Amino acid sequence: MALDSRFNQRPAFAAANLALFALIASSSLNAQQNHDGLVPVDVANTNHQLMAPPGTTISKVADLAVPRLISLGRDGEMFIGSQAGRVYRLSPPYEQGEILVRFDDYPHSVSQRGEKLYVATTDALLAADYRPGDKPGENDFARVVRIPGGGGHSSRTLVTGPDERLYVALGIQGNCSNQYIGDDYRFENQRGGIMVLDERGDSPQWQPYATGLRNPVGLAFDHQGTLYATNNGPDHWGYEEPREVLVRAEQGNFFGMPWFQWIEGEYRRDDCINGESPRPVEDISNFVATFPARSAPMDLSFVPQGSSLGLDAVVAVRGSWATKPDGGASGDPATRREPLIAGIALDSSGNGQIHELLTGFQDEQGNRWARPVGIAFTDSSTFYFTSDSGETGLYRVSFANDNLAMGNLLSKPDD
Repeated sequence: MALDSRFNQRPAFAAANLALFALIASSSLNAQQNHDGLVPVDVANTNHQLMAPPGTTISKVADLAVPRLISLGRDGEMFIGSQAGRVYRLSPPYEQGEILVRFDDYPHSVSQRGEKLYVATTDALLAADYRPGDKPGENDFARVVRIPGGGGHSSRTLVTGPDERLYVALGIQGNCSNQYIGDDYRFENQRGGIMVLDERGDSPQWQPYATGLRNPVGLAFDHQGTLYATNNGPDHWGYEEPREVLVRAEQGNFFGMPWFQWIEGEYRRDDCINGESPRPVEDISNFVATFPARSAPMDLSFVPQGSSLGLDAVVAVRGSWATKPDGGASGDPATRREPLIAGIALDSSGNGQIHELLTGFQDEQGNRWARPVGIAFTDSSTFYFTSDSGETGLYRVSFANDNLAMGNLLSKPDD
């Protein structure tokens, strides 16, 4: 009442205070919306900074040519595939990369199982006998089984499951390619999802595991043994739709693409592809969370058990070439989605929230000094990521604090 009285007696003073209160409220709202918990952190061995949770240490630890996905083998060895035709090996503390083997094809990912080292190229699964410290050559790798190859999305992500089976993810050729992992499709068109290798017979054969994904890149098992995957959506719907998805990929799941797209809260038939979908829209499995369209989520890694970071997983987000307003490549580069590292928190129902964890890879003009691709935790508070563009190589991120601060919310609350 006394405050109202002062305002009535001194209108100018009242107006100024109201403006100040509005500014404070607006600033407070923006801070809440932006989740301004991230602070500038120097990236050691570079001239750059990133925005990261307080107490974070970041450094570039190794120069590598076009590195892609990261995997960990026995005795702490780290393997990194690359688009340069090389498989790199690093030993703790992962500051010196050596070329383990060279290939004529594209060895996107590597997985060690027992005393075998497996490499997934675009059109084949290769294997060689391997023990820590060995130096196999290309001729030591024999083809285990063909992988559907061809043009378009050429990465093949390989992981070994807790059941000791080998899983591989591969995308369809384009936005609307009539390709599907099923017996009704020719082998070279069995693309767009995740396959698992059946090794029970004399001749190993791929079996469908999860289908209807345009371009799944990140594969990782949680601590209960459930497989998750990131997926890159199509380009022809513009800049804002459809959103990229994180999915729980279980045996028999179907995610609809390229026949159906999640647009504005519902699945819509994509008329860019003719012909009937191999499965009806009612068969589509729910996603876990979404990223903004044209984000290009890449590799995925779950936080080790016992961690107190307040996260379940992290994702390397590479950022695509799309620009506003229509999603073409010819617009202002400053409007492109920013590359970043995202943090994922899952609730008891399995739904996820995705927040910015590390940002600052792209400047206000749209220039990118790095683009994250591979990512892997080595202990409860440290992960490594690769950049395949700009300052290419391997980076280490360590956290000193628990319950990490986060940046902007990337997932949509109403999804």
